[in-house]
Amino acid sequence: MTLHPLLQSTLPATRDGLAVAADVAVVALGALAVVAVVAVAVLLVHLRRIGTQLSALTRELTSRVDPLLESSRGIAENVEFISASVRTDIEKVNRAVHAVSHGIEQASEQMESRLEEFNALMEVVQGEAETTFLDTASTMRGVKAGARRFSRDSEEDEPPR
Repeated sequence: MTLHPLLQSTLPATRDGLAVAADVAVVALGALAVVAVVAVAVLLVHLRRIGTQLSALTRELTSRVDPLLESSRGIAENVEFISASVRTDIEKVNRAVHAVSHGIEQASEQMESRLEEFNALMEVVQGEAETTFLDTASTMRGVKAGARRFSRDSEEDEPPR
């Protein structure tokens, strides 16, 4: 295989440059791989520290939050008890108000009934009083008329003087 003399002189030179470039690239890739492994190792170490710190923080927060949760449970139970107590008291007051209202209605109805009976009685009394007054007035007229008549009759029976 014969190549052009110009190509023969440049080919080994290019080949050497290409080989050098390839060698440099391999070394660079190797160095990059080492740096990447070191970076991953450092990252893993940092992640482990962060995990440890997060675990410690979680334990600390849990120890601080647990009393708060217990207190809030107690408060919730107290609020529930108070609301049940208030509900019971309100129901008692409601029943008492209904009972008083019912009693007032009954008393009002009784008063109305008694007033009607009293009015009826007063009408009867007034009627009787009017009848008695009219009878008395009539009797008095009769007595007056009889007395006049009797006095006229007695004057006529008397001799003149």
